[in-house]
Amino acid sequence: MNQYQKLYTPQDTGSSMNSWDDPAFRKAIEATGRKNLLMTGLWTEVCVTWPTIELLGAGYNVYVVEDCCGATSPAAQEAALSRMVQAGAVRLTTLPALLEWQRDWARREHYNNLMALLKQHAGAYGVGVEYAYTMVHHAPQSAAKPQIVPKKPGH
Repeated sequence: MNQYQKLYTPQDTGSSMNSWDDPAFRKAIEATGRKNLLMTGLWTEVCVTWPTIELLGAGYNVYVVEDCCGATSPAAQEAALSRMVQAGAVRLTTLPALLEWQRDWARREHYNNLMALLKQHAGAYGVGVEYAYTMVHHAPQSAAKPQIVPKKPGH
């Protein structure tokens, strides 16, 4: 069980679409003592929007990681994100959220775990991370089957 599951494990009764209505959810959020929250979810226009608006009303700063949310259509996604922004939420995507937590490459506590995640899942940025690891820091390639460029004769 990870640290977040210890704080809150939802009891899906199938009746509520707004997690802020769940006293256990509310208690878990309050127990963190934090005022800045990231929101993601499967149904942007309901299960992300409604608690986001409630959290904003309760004095929290809410950052909606829009590429970690799913809606019923592109129009529904955009309408939901617009509604949350009008209420005071901030839109961002995964990579800026992760890098804002890192803040400084000298912070080593989570650096290697973050880099491993980025190399696998961050597209072109991940390729850049892999390049820096292998070419600048002379680390071995991360790929399961590293591509070896044969040396030219005489080099």
